[in-house]
Amino acid sequence: MSNALAATQSPYLLQHADNPVDWMPWGEAAFAKARAEQKPIFLSIGYSTCHWCHVMAHESFENTDIAALLNIHFVSIKVDREERPDVDKVYMAYVQAVTGRGGWPLSAWLTPELKPFFGGTYFPPEDRHGGMGFPSVLRAIAKGWETDREKLVAEADRVIATLVEHHEQRPADAAGLPDLHDTGGAAFEQCFEYFNKTFDVQNGGFGEAPKFPRASNLNFLFRAAAIQGVSSEAGRAAVEIAATTLQRMAEGGIHDHVGGGFHRYSVDAAWFVPHFEKMLYDQAQIAVNALDAHLAAGDERFAWMARDIFDYALRDLAAPCGAFFSAEDADSLLEHGKPEHAEGAFYVWTRAEIETVLKSDTAFFCDHFGVAAEGNVPISLDPQNEFTGENILKQRHPLGKTAQLHGLTPAFAVELLVSSLEKLRAVRLRRPRPHLDDKIITAWNGLMISALSRGAVSPAECLADKREFYREAAVGAAEFMQRELYDDGRGVLYRCYRQGCGVNEGFAEDYAYLVAGLLDLYEVTFDVRWLRWAERLQQTMDALFWDEAGGGYFNSRADDASIVLRLKEDYDGAEPSPNSVAAANLLRLAAIFHDDALRSRARRTIEALRPRWASAPQALPELLCAIERALDAPCQVVVAGDLQKADFQSLVAVVRERLGPRRALLAVDGGEGQRWLAERAPWLAEMRTHGPQAAAYVCLGQSCQAQVVEPKELRAILGG
Repeated sequence: MSNALAATQSPYLLQHADNPVDWMPWGEAAFAKARAEQKPIFLSIGYSTCHWCHVMAHESFENTDIAALLNIHFVSIKVDREERPDVDKVYMAYVQAVTGRGGWPLSAWLTPELKPFFGGTYFPPEDRHGGMGFPSVLRAIAKGWETDREKLVAEADRVIATLVEHHEQRPADAAGLPDLHDTGGAAFEQCFEYFNKTFDVQNGGFGEAPKFPRASNLNFLFRAAAIQGVSSEAGRAAVEIAATTLQRMAEGGIHDHVGGGFHRYSVDAAWFVPHFEKMLYDQAQIAVNALDAHLAAGDERFAWMARDIFDYALRDLAAPCGAFFSAEDADSLLEHGKPEHAEGAFYVWTRAEIETVLKSDTAFFCDHFGVAAEGNVPISLDPQNEFTGENILKQRHPLGKTAQLHGLTPAFAVELLVSSLEKLRAVRLRRPRPHLDDKIITAWNGLMISALSRGAVSPAECLADKREFYREAAVGAAEFMQRELYDDGRGVLYRCYRQGCGVNEGFAEDYAYLVAGLLDLYEVTFDVRWLRWAERLQQTMDALFWDEAGGGYFNSRADDASIVLRLKEDYDGAEPSPNSVAAANLLRLAAIFHDDALRSRARRTIEALRPRWASAPQALPELLCAIERALDAPCQVVVAGDLQKADFQSLVAVVRERLGPRRALLAVDGGEGQRWLAERAPWLAEMRTHGPQAAAYVCLGQSCQAQVVEPKELRAILGG
């Protein structure tokens, strides 16, 4: 018999609907049951494409004996961390504070008042290596609740008080603090030195295993290069670190060479053995990194890297409605119709399988990707023996060297590699596919709108035939968000869509990421509806999440009584902090509208997180990029003319052709869009062409230079 999760829409919760555990979704019904029965809550948080979540589910939650322990002694609640990131962040903060590590599945035990008193991540189904297994933990907590409840409740109160004190945001009063120019500049230098020192010269990335593609690190490095100049010594070093990291990722097993896109992270330092889930947020952010690398290094390979990601996302993650699904699983069935499954089964190959498909081209392909008859994954990277005899594709040396080894011309080697991968892709499509989490998440679609918008205006030659396609995809996703995940009457976003709009309203990250996406989309389409919507969403974000006392934005709304600790995200991790993105958004809007109030709010957001970025700037590299905007005088490039004509497009192209200072790009054509802009920014009212040609104005602060009509003139003003 199904439990209460059967009535939900979350793919993760539905995966547990037939467990013998009496799961309940997060909500008042579960809380009331815990209060009425005076039982502790067992809270399990994960997501549908999480490998170790599957492992714990199979080992423990499908076990009737373990389920009986849970059902007798606890009220068990399941949370999809992608649906409720606010709940996840509260209890992840607790688990990290008491254990020193985090991850999913997250396991926490709470009082009926939702205060945590014990927690961890994955627990095995039996005692191992001197550690307690899940049943032993359950029995110990049940006994403690029965015999020493007051102590557990007191511990929960103490922990919450400690966390509140730790995360308390004191008023962000810039008076008396060191000048932002000084501290911001010092933080920028310190952050660069950190990445320079921890850079893995051989493998790319930073530090040791595991390695995550933390896109904010590379965003920071590209901004450092832009500030110093990409041809300066510091600029070259920053580009080298970021570009080498992207190149090693593209060569590694974390990259799906057959189907495109990137897996979530690698367990080793060389990007070889991944955890195979694919997340939409990674695809979007890595694509932006690759596009920046193309601008900084002038290397077309990085544009191909972005194209590879977009090909994957538009083929396998694009929903028919125009938006994007959230993720694909790490695990899949070994064969159709059989229950056996394994992590990476969809992606790995035996040498014999490749020989069957590629025949005489096998040696070339296997040399290039390090394929071995006995498999290429060492036991040290395969402790569960999941990849015995299997191969994970990892480029072992440049294609030119492979061509030379096999007596091929470079051009023929490229054709042979592409055709070989296409053949393997066709064969792989006949395998059981990994589970697709078909939730549409507002925040992550905001990231993809930004990425596609950037791709749509990239000067890269290899993207020329895709630009309009990317533009249309970005517009389609934004239109879906506005149609299905936005309440126009109230001005609020919703978090998720799956077979209809979900019940959870959006969180700070949903607003921040979507506003950023809409600002990027405006600079592609120059359709003022996206700018208007971005402005309104920013106003809603300010109303719902702004901390008037301390500055900055809370993750969650003030009116949710189930959130025992209201947090501000102060870490740019796999996804950037909403505060980092919001600070940049406010500064972008301030530059467009010459709005000092928006600029002041951005500065207060930066100051609210000063204790973190001043002491450990590497924790907030995305916020440092916002500090760069805050320290520069706002610059606007306004192009007047017919948006469809070549002379207009040639001027706009100059602004996009290299990595350089931040600029707001605006278009005026005498139409409705310009009239709306002029209501908010009167200085735009009189900007127009003074002849048949499109014209560009470059404005710094409150001063605009005389219009220019030739691309070379605009390039000279912009320092090209």
